[in-house]
Amino acid sequence: MEQQARTEIVSLLPRLRRFTRGLAGGAEAGDELLQATCERALSNLHLWTQDSRMDSWLFRIARNLFLNEIRAGKVRQAYLRDAADLLPRAEAGDRVAEGRIEMARLRALLQRLPEEQRSVLLLVCVEGQTYAQAAETLELPIGTVTSRLARARLNLKEWMDRDDGGAKASLSREDRSQCGS
Repeated sequence: MEQQARTEIVSLLPRLRRFTRGLAGGAEAGDELLQATCERALSNLHLWTQDSRMDSWLFRIARNLFLNEIRAGKVRQAYLRDAADLLPRAEAGDRVAEGRIEMARLRALLQRLPEEQRSVLLLVCVEGQTYAQAAETLELPIGTVTSRLARARLNLKEWMDRDDGGAKASLSREDRSQCGS
């Protein structure tokens, strides 16, 4: 019985091939679907009943595989869209270089701040501490933290707004190497 079923599958291959190529929309994809259909049919031959039509059974297998592939493709596309949102975006080289130059400039300007302003600015703006936490860390009154932070921000803004403010000249060798200068 199994040999007879295999022979019938072989005799149906031309029709099945036309069907899979039509479903898949092309020869290569259709032939892959044909192969998957034959593999599925041969591995599940015990499920085919002799009194049913072999061609209908094979066409149903091919269609189900095709629909599964479409569904899987939609899931993959949704996953890829979601994953793309999580991946870092490629940036233009000139913008990356400009960003590095600005960061190096900011680092140099931070070094120009008096230590008491720099430490408050770093604790609040970089480390994310609240004013109260920074006051506790530095053992200062909160008003002192607030005024030092305001002066630090004002100084940095003023220096950054100036046309270079001499900051590029004061970049350290390490800062210049990081921004490609």
